Amino acid sequence: MNTLIDVAVADGHFKTLAKALTAAGLVDTLKGAGPFTVFAPTDDAFAKLPVGTLDGLLKDIPKLTAILKYHVVAGKVAAADVMKLDGKTAATLNGAGLKVSTAGGVKLNGEVNVTKTDIAASNGLIHVIDAVLLPSA
Repeated sequence: MNTLIDVAVADGHFKTLAKALTAAGLVDTLKGAGPFTVFAPTDDAFAKLPVGTLDGLLKDIPKLTAILKYHVVAGKVAAADVMKLDGKTAATLNGAGLKVSTAGGVKLNGEVNVTKTDIAASNGLIHVIDAVLLPSA
């Protein structure tokens, strides 16, 4: 089975995420043993960012890295496990928490929808989200 990075690249909906992970130097991390759970924004999710935001982030590697790590949780957290986190916070690799709610579908931080779950990789799982998660300043 392929790693998280291999699965995301092969899917074809995560080109922007792959570009950002490469720029931030996180590809090797997500090809590592893990396991990790990645809340992966699609290319459409990145397109929702205000004009110029992505280009700015690609030039500010520390900020980009912090944002990308905010999309990753250590461990293999399947959709059934995410459902048990309703009203709780999941710790991300950047140290900040993601608030999980399950009323009317799974939402992160009250506004980002999980649209597809449990895409398996050799070193974890991918859950697809419809927006880029931005940690609080």
